[in-house]
Amino acid sequence: MSDGAQRFSADDLRRVARKLGEGDRHIDGVRNGRGRGRMWITTAFALCAVVLLVGYFAFPRFFLRELPTSGFLKAQVFSGSTSPEGDLAILGSSRDIHGESKMKQSTIKFNSRLTSIAASAVLALSAISLSPAITPAAAQSCSGDNNNDGIVDGIDLATVLGAWGLCPGVVTSVIPGHGSNLGGTQITINGTNLSGTTAVKIGGVNCTSLQVLSPTLVKAVTPPGTIGDAPISIVSNNATSLAPTPFTYVLQSITSVSPNNGVYSGGTAITITGTFLSGATIVKVGGVPATNVVAVNSTTVTAVTPAGSVGAASVEVTGAKGTATATNAFLYIAIVVPTWATLLEATPDPAVVTDANLRAAIMASGFAWRVRDNAANIEMLLVPGGTFMMGCSASTQNVCASDESPTHQVTLTQAFYMGRYEVTQAQWTAKMGSNPSSYSGSSDSPSRPVEQISWNTIQDFNFATGLRLPTEAEWEYAYRAHTTTAFHSYPAQPNGFNDDTLLGNIAWYRSNAGGQTHAVGGKLANGLGLHDMSGNVWEWCQDWYSSTYYASSPSENPTGPTTGTTRLMRGSGWNDLSGNCRASLRYYNPPNDFYNSIGFRVARNP
Repeated sequence: MSDGAQRFSADDLRRVARKLGEGDRHIDGVRNGRGRGRMWITTAFALCAVVLLVGYFAFPRFFLRELPTSGFLKAQVFSGSTSPEGDLAILGSSRDIHGESKMKQSTIKFNSRLTSIAASAVLALSAISLSPAITPAAAQSCSGDNNNDGIVDGIDLATVLGAWGLCPGVVTSVIPGHGSNLGGTQITINGTNLSGTTAVKIGGVNCTSLQVLSPTLVKAVTPPGTIGDAPISIVSNNATSLAPTPFTYVLQSITSVSPNNGVYSGGTAITITGTFLSGATIVKVGGVPATNVVAVNSTTVTAVTPAGSVGAASVEVTGAKGTATATNAFLYIAIVVPTWATLLEATPDPAVVTDANLRAAIMASGFAWRVRDNAANIEMLLVPGGTFMMGCSASTQNVCASDESPTHQVTLTQAFYMGRYEVTQAQWTAKMGSNPSSYSGSSDSPSRPVEQISWNTIQDFNFATGLRLPTEAEWEYAYRAHTTTAFHSYPAQPNGFNDDTLLGNIAWYRSNAGGQTHAVGGKLANGLGLHDMSGNVWEWCQDWYSSTYYASSPSENPTGPTTGTTRLMRGSGWNDLSGNCRASLRYYNPPNDFYNSIGFRVARNP
């Protein structure tokens, strides 16, 4: 096929015939007039060959009769000679053969295949047109010499006619190479000579929705199959071609459900990941349909859990590819949401509470992890009960004040809620009607912590909302979030003074605050999800202050001395040095005092 087409055609036949004449001219027709004569003879016989081909199909009865055949043609057909010398010898003796008046003329039946007729005609053509000798150089110049024998003759034409029709397709790639065992995966086949594709099969089974888009591109939809590899084949022109790699059938499945637990009353937003989940329309948890089902892509589906019974429940996803089931993949738990709160998130987010033990402790409490206080519109996080070492950390013994010792074990037996952020100017103003803060008036001031408030004034706010201040023990326990270092979120540096870059990730303090407060939540949270536990503003605590209280304080649920003249503060502020941002540092002021570096954070019992 010299024209690059995908099938043999009449044009190809004409090119072969033309090559017969070109081969003769290459030999000696260029230098003398005989070459031109041979060219005309060659052309005539080539046309005869074409006429024979057309006539064979148009008038088959005529060609099936016995036709008289000259001695020359008889000799040529039955001699089997293909050499130029033999052909010319027959040609030279043709006059004697015709001169014998009584020689019986033989007859043959032209009822052979199309290729035999064409081959015989071109053999006769070759006898007339070819010269006695062909040089290697001349043979190499004949692109029509299909069998490489140095001659462009009927055998070459027979080879072309034997392969007449569309060329077999060749597959170079199939994308994707895998899909659901339930079928329905659209595959794209790339290759060559694909125009004649009549079927695509996987594992011997026909695909559906066949689309032959171009000579190099075919699309189809896979049938159902057995888990594992299956050969891919394309069928065209009664020929079958295999793809270089098989198609892999994979079981539709669910690999994870996140979060994997939620309150038995329902309403937990879950994300289901797996394989071949596209087109999912139904999600069931414990056999009950979920709501808000969204098929994000082939690997992700989201939904909201229905109400269920406490305990493990299976998750099912149903779509175009069937149903995938994950047994006991979701745990319904008896989470209690306080009556004063609105539920935001029932169970701790692993991205926020990264410690698995801490998450387990939160869930074991039986209370929802994240809620919003209805009275104050303050977001609060659950802090589970537990035991910790209160006081100066080992790494900061040389910088701790005397009232931070002795380090002693403290147990908080009950879980409590604590404000995720320091109370903001907007939250204070909404309940109290005015804003006492120094750093107000800017575009972000509503989100900055309220300051210039005394311990006594805060009691009015708490009375109006039902909230309270945390005890000193609750505050330090919440700050540490199961860590033992002087600063939460990363190890302490020598002498307790942390690298400014590291401390700057969790606190606004003298080196980076620019002499003022900043919007809450701008720094990284600790292990419980609480922000600004270091820096920004000092935070009032519930306790009276005593420099010797640690030596005799109770080991469970300490609340501070029963009397005193000053109230405790924790956490440091925007104007403090880095060392003052440590977990154990204690500070105090008279309950009527107020400063632009002192604010507060609220707490509440479930």
